[in-house]
Amino acid sequence: MIKRFANTFRPTKKGLGRAMGDLEKDIMDILWLKEEATGKEVFEELRHSRNAAITTVLTVLDRLINKGMVRKAKGESVYIYSPALTKDEFTDIVSHEVMRGVMDISANSAVASFVDILAETDPKELDRLSKLIDKKKKEIRQKAG
Repeated sequence: MIKRFANTFRPTKKGLGRAMGDLEKDIMDILWLKEEATGKEVFEELRHSRNAAITTVLTVLDRLINKGMVRKAKGESVYIYSPALTKDEFTDIVSHEVMRGVMDISANSAVASFVDILAETDPKELDRLSKLIDKKKKEIRQKAG
């Protein structure tokens, strides 16, 4: 079961750091890259970029398991950790949760802000958004009629 991630959303952070802690993000980046690793392998990868004890890494891996982000399987003499979802699946879930939360506050403001931000950051995406809206409208009409 994947837990909700928007509860920990941090708008002032960058990238995936908005949806998870810095160490969680670093660990997930390693697992997404390697596809599977022992706790020691994750720890060894992290040693190049941060100072964290192996016990801390194992604790964070257990928390990621509890959040539904990581799977743990028994190997010959160690546990093997792997991502429970891809990076794209994770970003889709977080995006959906955050947008739903913002829409609950004010749908009109959220949509207007989204379009404005999209126009500022990637105007070509406005065309894709317009096509997506048309496609959804068509799907809704087909279901209704």
